[in-house]
Order: sequence, then C-alpha cells, then structure tokens
Amino acid sequence: MRGSLDKFNRLVDALQELPTIGKKSATRLAYHMVMKDSYVGMKISHTIEDALGSLKKCTVCGGMSEDELCFICSDERRDSTVLCIIENAKDILLLEENGLFDGRYFVLDSLEELSISHLVKIVESGVNEVLFALTPSISNDAVILYIEDKLSGHKLSFSKIAQGVPTGVSLENIDILSLTRALEDRVKV
Repeated sequence: MRGSLDKFNRLVDALQELPTIGKKSATRLAYHMVMKDSYVGMKISHTIEDALGSLKKCTVCGGMSEDELCFICSDERRDSTVLCIIENAKDILLLEENGLFDGRYFVLDSLEELSISHLVKIVESGVNEVLFALTPSISNDAVILYIEDKLSGHKLSFSKIAQGVPTGVSLENIDILSLTRALEDRVKV
C-alpha cells in the first residue's frame, strides 16, 4: 500500500519534520492540500519557496530580514540604549507582536556562533542596559554569566526577564526550579 501512494507519503513525512506536527496532523494537512484544496497547497508551496529565497539574517542583530538590516535595526526611533539578548529570531516576533519591547535585539542562536567582538561593537554604540530574555535554565544562567563576564569592561547594567509562578497556575502544577526562583525573587507588596 505504501508504494502506491509514495508521493503522498513523502509529503506526510516532510510535514512531520516540522515542530509539533505528528503523523495524524501531517496526514490531515497533506490530504487537505492534495485532495480538498490544491490551490492552498500550491499557494503554500510558492510562499515557502519565496520566503526561502528572500529571508536572511540581519547583519546587526541576527533577526530575520529581507534586507541587510531588519526593520528594527533600521528604525532610528527604537531605544538604542537597551539591548535584549534572545535565543532565536522567532522570539523577536513574539515580543514585537505584543509591543512589549522598544529597544534593540541580539540573537544568541548558539554559544558556538556567539561573536563576542560583534556583541561588544553593538554595546559600544551606546547601550546602557543588557536585558537577557532567555528561557530559564541552569545552562542559560551559565550563558548569562559568560556574557556578563565578557562585557564587564563596559559600563552596563544587566537584567533578565522575571521568572517564577505564572498567573492562574496553582503551586502544585509548578516545577521546582520555577517555584524556587519565584521564592528567591519575591517582591514586596
């Protein structure tokens, strides 16, 4: 049976390679694109091809861009004194979609690719505060300490996003690391 639908099965397999898409979802999506609405399938195919040919990393922050500089790095109205270090370019989309931050970004991607000299150059352009917006973990705490050490020769304040107990979640459903952080970083009321 598998051989008779080889191209369909290859499409399902390709869709399964996307994050959060399992076999059932991939099969449902493939069936819809092939049998129910082939126009949607063609539109997705062309859009993916266009995006792959157009998108690249911003040469300053490492975010997604269609040009050498992304729309954030080229916006002179942004607060250039605050630099937010994030794990990946999609985090920029989340923060920007909600209008939560008006400074500049630096995408960490990986410690192996981290160019301290590039980061120092950005910091020397007038940054006063470095904000770490990294997923809370012991390894990311080490990354924060490493970067703070490398930037210690500059007059900067360092901060990181708050962490702890999310609103509306009972304590029994909180992991021990988050609960510990919430207690350690408690605020006066």
